[in-house]
Amino acid sequence: MIKTNLGKIALALLCAAVIVVFFDRRSDAKFADAPSEAEQAVDANAKRMLAEGKQTFRFDTFGDEAFWTDALQLHRAIAGEKLGGVGPGVSPRTALAVGLKVDLDAIPDQLQSQLKRGRVNLDDPATTLALLKLNAVVGVKGTFKNNGSLQSVGITCALCHSVVDDSFAPGIGRRLDGWANRDLNVGAIIALAPNLQPVASLLGVSEDTVRTVARSWGPGKFDAELFLDGKAFRPDGKSAATLIPPAFGLAGVNLHTWTGWGSVTHWNAFVAALEMHGQGTFFDPRLNDPVKFPIAAANGFGNVRNNPDLITPKLAALQFYQLAIAAPAPPAGSFDAAAAARGAIVFNGQAKCATCHVPPIYSEPGWNMHTPEEIGIDDFQAKRSPDERYRTAPLKGLWTHQKGGFYHDGRFPMLRDVVEHYNTFLGTGLTDQQKADLVEYLKSL
Repeated sequence: MIKTNLGKIALALLCAAVIVVFFDRRSDAKFADAPSEAEQAVDANAKRMLAEGKQTFRFDTFGDEAFWTDALQLHRAIAGEKLGGVGPGVSPRTALAVGLKVDLDAIPDQLQSQLKRGRVNLDDPATTLALLKLNAVVGVKGTFKNNGSLQSVGITCALCHSVVDDSFAPGIGRRLDGWANRDLNVGAIIALAPNLQPVASLLGVSEDTVRTVARSWGPGKFDAELFLDGKAFRPDGKSAATLIPPAFGLAGVNLHTWTGWGSVTHWNAFVAALEMHGQGTFFDPRLNDPVKFPIAAANGFGNVRNNPDLITPKLAALQFYQLAIAAPAPPAGSFDAAAAARGAIVFNGQAKCATCHVPPIYSEPGWNMHTPEEIGIDDFQAKRSPDERYRTAPLKGLWTHQKGGFYHDGRFPMLRDVVEHYNTFLGTGLTDQQKADLVEYLKSL
């Protein structure tokens, strides 16, 4: 009898345990499927900021039409004389030649079909205006009068930091946000403006000089410091412009430009106010230095205020979206996988690359800045920045921006040249095979 009762008790306890575990698991599953109100609010906020940031990145001009249209009259050069502007106008063929891109998703199917059949005149500025009306020219936003004539143009972040996948034709495809547009000839576009006197007056030179300087930049380059210090050329006579950097893969990276300056949101405000010439607020008292930044100091660029402020309300979501843009993985077959595996060992070992380019962000966690002496190059560009140092550039997605060379000014034409520089400067003693393997690894990131 005692054994029977014990057996019943044991069975009852086992059933109770099973029931407890069953309901416990159901409770866990229910908890996992039903986030709290606070978690739901976080998720909703993230989605909202991504959407707002993408919209800002792609389409917001921050009111910079006041500069590009009202001051420089660039819209007149785009339209051309036959459409109420000046000069020959900018045809789609010309626009593509200076690196502008066309968003395929903004083009109606019927127009896509006509393009495929060659029934669209790519030599007519009227076609460019039609594309602007569709909001299809990446990074350029046009507004139109009731009669269909171009009223104004402004530029957005996407002008320099987006390309397309060329899926339809070279320069025409689906957007790739965050990619550096190394085809874009910013200087050639600026030189088209009918009235460059505002820039000439700022720099204290003639309009012809401004055009000469702008044209010296070449594709994929821009001189963000020109409006601060007026230094158009390096001591060796070469242009002072630097390569357009990618705006992807920045999450976890402290400073986001070639020479530091500040975080991504600092640079967004800087560019929106001082380079795009938008209407808003920007504050950086370091620009009040009359020796280092004579033009900025004389024009009060260290404390810019506009009412209404069209920049500051957009910075949070813009930063959120940019930090969400991951570096793209290299396409299959674009590198030798076996060599890259060997190169990874070299990267993390003998070559000493990982000392600064710390995986997986491939920059230093922390203050990722170095003096020119530490990396074995001249100090010209570094001295144009507050900290007078160069940033350790993150390497993810390196394969996307090989055009134009490497380092801030493209001084090293190929990745092998970068490897050779550090092999000599650091005395790492790499063999030719190790150098080749290291290049394949860099292409694989």
